[in-house]
Amino acid sequence: MTSASAIPAPQDILPDPDAQTIEAALVGAPNCGKTALFNAMTGATQKVGNYSGVTVERKVGIATTPSGRKFSVIDLPGTHSLRARSPDEEVTRDVLLGQRPGERVPDMLLAVADATNLRGALRLVNELKKVGLPIVLILNMIDIARHRGLQIDHEALSAELGIPVIPATAVRRGGLDALWEVVDPMLEAGLPERRPSTWQAPSSHDLRIAMREAERLVTAHVVQPPAPDTASARIDRVVLHPVAGPLILLGILFLMFQAVFSWAAPFMDAIDAVFGWLGALVAQVVPAGLVQSFLADGIVAGIGSVIIFLPQILFTFLFILLLEDFGYMARAAFLMDRVMGKAGLNGRAFIPLLSSFACAIPGIMAARVIDNRRDRLTTILVAPLMTCSARIPVYTLIIAAFIPNVKVFGGLSLQGLVMFGLYAAGVFSVLIVAFVARYVFAREERNAPLMLDLPDYKMPRPRNIALGLYQRARVFLRRAGTVIFWAMVVIWALSTFPQPPEGATQPAINYSLAAMIGKAVAPILAPLGFNWQIAVALVPGMAAREVAVAGLATVYAVSGEGGLIHTLAGQWSLATALALLAWYIFAPQCISTLAVIRREAGSAKWMWVAVVYMFALAYLAAFATYQIAAALGAG
Repeated sequence: MTSASAIPAPQDILPDPDAQTIEAALVGAPNCGKTALFNAMTGATQKVGNYSGVTVERKVGIATTPSGRKFSVIDLPGTHSLRARSPDEEVTRDVLLGQRPGERVPDMLLAVADATNLRGALRLVNELKKVGLPIVLILNMIDIARHRGLQIDHEALSAELGIPVIPATAVRRGGLDALWEVVDPMLEAGLPERRPSTWQAPSSHDLRIAMREAERLVTAHVVQPPAPDTASARIDRVVLHPVAGPLILLGILFLMFQAVFSWAAPFMDAIDAVFGWLGALVAQVVPAGLVQSFLADGIVAGIGSVIIFLPQILFTFLFILLLEDFGYMARAAFLMDRVMGKAGLNGRAFIPLLSSFACAIPGIMAARVIDNRRDRLTTILVAPLMTCSARIPVYTLIIAAFIPNVKVFGGLSLQGLVMFGLYAAGVFSVLIVAFVARYVFAREERNAPLMLDLPDYKMPRPRNIALGLYQRARVFLRRAGTVIFWAMVVIWALSTFPQPPEGATQPAINYSLAAMIGKAVAPILAPLGFNWQIAVALVPGMAAREVAVAGLATVYAVSGEGGLIHTLAGQWSLATALALLAWYIFAPQCISTLAVIRREAGSAKWMWVAVVYMFALAYLAAFATYQIAAALGAG
C-alpha cells in the first residue's frame, strides 16, 4: 500500500495506460478529506491537468492494492449534489452521467464522507445510488470522529444502504487497510455492470425529503456524545466573539507583517551579499565589455534584485500555512462574512480572496465554489486587488529606500506598519469595488449565508508546512529562472543598444532603445511623478509584477549607479515613491492573471473590464498620491 506520506509529483509521473482497465471515481463534498485520500491511494503516480473546455482541475492516479492489483483513480471536483450549481459540480455530474465527450464513465464510485459530519454525505450517497454504478462509502477521518466520542455502526449502516461502508483515516499509515480488504475482492471477482441510471435533477422538495432521510440514518446508526466543553469550543468563545474576534484577526495580521520584516532581514542580507560577490567575481574574471555588462548588470543584478525578497515571501507563507493547519482560517472566514456581505460580496468569496494573498490565479479559480454567476464574476474581478506575493518585492524595495528602519509606538517597526497599511489598502479597495459592482450588476437575490464547518484546532504538521514552503519557493525560483531571466535579457539589450556615438557626453543608456521607449511613454506618466526609468520597468512588468524590480535594477546598473535602494533614495522624491506604491495597489500588471480571468469568466469582455477599471484606478490613485504629497512638500 502507498503510504500517506508519499510526496506526489503530478507533473513528473504519468499513469500507466495498461493499468486503467478499471477506473474508480472519488466523489464527495468539499473539505471531506477526498484529496488526502487520493494522495494516500495513489502516492506519486498522479497526473494533473484540466478537463477539456474548462479550467476545472482533473487529477488521475494509479492505486495499487496490497495484493498488487492496480486500478485508476480519478479525483472528481467536490460536490454537494448532482444538481450542479457551479462549474466544478457540473463536471462531476457530467462525468458520472456520461455527458462529457471523450470522458469515460467510471466503473465504480468511492464516495468519501467526513465521519464527523455524515448528514450531507448520506444525502449525496442516496443520490449517487440512482446513477447505477457500484458504490463504496468511505467514512474518512474516523479517528477524529472516535476521538470526539462518536459511535458509528458502519455495519448496520452498510446493511441499510445496501453498499459497503468502510471506516478510514487517509492521513495515517494503515488507515486504508479496511478499504483494501473490500476493494481487493471486488476487483478479483469483477465489478458488476452499470445499471440504468434513474437519476433526475432533484427539486427543492426532493432535497428536503433526502435530508430528512439522511437525518433518520444518522439518528439510527450514530450515537452522539453529549456536547463536550472542548479546548476548541473554549478558544472559539474568544476568537469568534463579535468584538474581540475581529481585533484578534487584525492583531494576527499586524504581527505577521511586523515579523516578516524583522525575521527576513538577516536572510535578505545574506542573499544580497552572495549576489554582490557574484557581481564582483564576474567583474574580475570577465574582461570589460558587453559580455561583462550582460552577466553582471543584466543577469546577476536583475535576478538577484528579485531573489533577495524570497525570505519575506516565505515568511509570509509560513504564517498563512500555520494558520491554515491550526484551523484558524475557517474562523477568519466567519469573522469577515458580515463585512463582505455589506460590501456586496458572497460570504463564500472569503476563501478565494484569501487565496489571492498568495497569487490571484488560484484565488480566481477558487471562485468556482460560488453558485451565483454575478457573485462569482464580482469575486473574479476584485481578486487581483488583493496584495499578492508578486507585489512584495516592489513594496519592500520602495519601503526600504524611503521609510526609515526605526521603531515607533513602543517598539513596532515603521516599515512593517507601512507594509501592513498596503495590505489593508488592498483589502479596502476590494470592498469598495465590490460595493460599486453590487449596483452595477443589480442583484435580484440576496447573498446566501456562509455555511462552513469549523474544524477542531490542531497543531500544525511540520512536514505539511515544509512541503508547502518548498513548493512556493520552487514556483518563485522557477519564475526567476524563466520569466524574469528572459525579461532581464530583453531589458539589458534595450538598455545597451545602440551604443553611444563618438564623443558622447551623457551616460550610454541615454542613447539606448530603452531610453527612447521610456522617454516616449514618460509624458503620459509624468503627472504621476514617474521618470523614464520607471516607464521602462513598467512595460516588461506586465509579464509579472516583480519583473519591474529587476528592470529597475538592470536599468540603473547599466547606468553605472550603485546599490538599487541607495540609488532610488537619491534620485526619486518621496512623492514619486508613494505614487508608485499607489499604482501597484491597483495596476493589473500580470498577463497570466488576465488570461485566467478570461477563461474563468468565459469571455474576453470581462478581462478587458478588469484591465480598464484597474488601470484607471491605478492612474487616478497614483496621480492623487503624487499631487497631494508634492503639495505637502514631498515632491
